[in-house]
Amino acid sequence: MTKLSVNINKIATIRNSRGGNTPNLLQVAQDAERFGAQGITVHPRPDERHIRYQDVYDLKPLLKTEFNIEGNPKIQKFVDLVLDVKPEQVTLVPDGDNQLTSDHGWDTIANQEYLTDIISLFKKSGIRTSIFVDPDLKMIEGAKVTGTDRIELYTEEYARHYKTKREEVIKPFTAAAQLANQLGLGVNAGHDLSLENLAYFKQHTENLLEVSIGHALISDSIYFGLENTIQMYLKQLK
Repeated sequence: MTKLSVNINKIATIRNSRGGNTPNLLQVAQDAERFGAQGITVHPRPDERHIRYQDVYDLKPLLKTEFNIEGNPKIQKFVDLVLDVKPEQVTLVPDGDNQLTSDHGWDTIANQEYLTDIISLFKKSGIRTSIFVDPDLKMIEGAKVTGTDRIELYTEEYARHYKTKREEVIKPFTAAAQLANQLGLGVNAGHDLSLENLAYFKQHTENLLEVSIGHALISDSIYFGLENTIQMYLKQLK
């Protein structure tokens, strides 16, 4: 079964909008695990507009499942954080400093030397590495050269066209996953996956190990409750 990692950035956004500690981010993370999530994902950004760096330190001793920290390793503060906290997985994302949300994967060829060095640094600390990539076969091949353990397929294009041309738009993701598996790379996925499009993606993506879902899942929880929502997402991954 594909693991579900719940991205709790949106919980932090709501908390930060009013100050104080409501909703309680740490409690939500623990509840998400209790309700069946197999991992917790955070993506701290330099402006700390949602997840704060201190949140990452506070979460680490509380979590019982996989802790996945996403971010841009070209930001030294992020690298220092990951090496200090030592999560189970770090997902490398090529975000700009003030980027609203992730919107593209790495060019693993142009950044090959850099990615190889930074991945080696994380792996020496026993941290599993994943590179955020578009479903481009050349980028998958480039990822293999860097020594990364996994890739995370950036799924916004799939989600955007799911209603109108799902059979066509899933094809590059199917091919990317097949190649990654042939090369010995684990396959994760994330960005705009939802209750509507998740099952179809899972069915057409070979050996999908993990999905990281935040915005849609937290939005659904407003209507269905967090426990019910997590169970609904887990059902789509069976």
